[in-house]
Amino acid sequence: MKRTLIIIFSIAIALNLQAQQARKDLKTNKCMSANNYFAYPGPIQTKLTPAPKGYAPFYISHYGRHGSRYLIGKNDYDKPCENLQKADSLGKLTAFGKDVLRRLIMIRDEAKGRDGELTLLGAQQHKGIVRRMYERFPQVFAGPTNIDAKSTVVIRCILSMENALQELLLLNPQLHISHDASYHDMYYMNQTDKQLEASKMPEEAKKAYETFSKKHENYRRVMHELFNDDDYWQHQVNANELNDKLFRLCSNVQSTELRHKISLYDLFNDEEIYDNWLKSNAWWYINYGPSPLNGGTQPYSQRNLLRKIISEADSCIALKHPGATLRYGHDTMVMPLTCLLDLNGYGKQIEDLEQLDDENWCDYRIFPMACNLQFVFYRKAFGDRDIIFKVLQNESEATLPIPTDMAPYYHWKDFKAYFLKKLDNYKE
Repeated sequence: MKRTLIIIFSIAIALNLQAQQARKDLKTNKCMSANNYFAYPGPIQTKLTPAPKGYAPFYISHYGRHGSRYLIGKNDYDKPCENLQKADSLGKLTAFGKDVLRRLIMIRDEAKGRDGELTLLGAQQHKGIVRRMYERFPQVFAGPTNIDAKSTVVIRCILSMENALQELLLLNPQLHISHDASYHDMYYMNQTDKQLEASKMPEEAKKAYETFSKKHENYRRVMHELFNDDDYWQHQVNANELNDKLFRLCSNVQSTELRHKISLYDLFNDEEIYDNWLKSNAWWYINYGPSPLNGGTQPYSQRNLLRKIISEADSCIALKHPGATLRYGHDTMVMPLTCLLDLNGYGKQIEDLEQLDDENWCDYRIFPMACNLQFVFYRKAFGDRDIIFKVLQNESEATLPIPTDMAPYYHWKDFKAYFLKKLDNYKE
């Protein structure tokens, strides 16, 4: 009996430690709480698993999000400033509130005329990603090989692509590069599925999210810090909305050059940071993840992209020295594609939104700014039928939901059989 109790107690401790992973992450690095505004930190895994004996890399297929950017929409910058400026004119701000307003004005002014544009850090991120790609897999980029690059038609994606290609040309001036950004390719580069879009928030999902968000609204202390009159902010300010916008600005500073001068994280304590992250994490899980609250089908929005990755890989496998296929798009593609592939278990269906953290479903590990997926292909010699590959999620080795005798490497034929069947079974 005593031994059984010890085992049960040990399991409970282990589960509790797992459940606290996000809390630990956010305490270690507050910037992770930014969700999709988390600035790409580079790979967690620095040393990759060597390929099986005799195999060498020969082709890379990639899809990546644009790099760090400014916020989209003037209201994200103007509204918080206007709220605090009005309060200041009425004598309703604390000394700390006045200092926060000073920083908000700096952030707004730096972003003026740069709605959604790539930042300097965003350009640097993509240069770093392709540099590491080149250094890790030099065989793929050797000599006068071909690089086929495509971007969505959005300027931050185009500039992300161009910065990456410039870096590759510096590393190997012999490369033959083709690059394009056209509506012709948007059906897979940034697919819009109106039917899936309309089914993101059915009544059940909406109620569950509203209940969850209400539980994790945590802004009262922040309002006390900003305003010297409780009656004012309670009746003249939409406190929950202001808190959300302040946290969004706080999250995005890390992507700009202002990160060297100011921060807004002193406005929030650890619990408030965690609650703000929880709300956004749950929203992304429902809208772009495999949430059973809306049928778990949202990841299929990237079925065209996955089919394109497969068909283009097959075409390139037939070539002696195919090089690389690079694609530059958006977080709303990377997240559902990651879930569709069930990389690292991110395709799991979790009914209770309160369990997302316990199940280690953390969006900052999926789609920070400049997030990327790399399919790296290996063979022993040209003409080999047994092609193997591995997937790097944000430059670290990832698992797939298919059997393998050489993890983290998988047989391409097994991947194709599994995922083409999965795609064929999906009813639009």
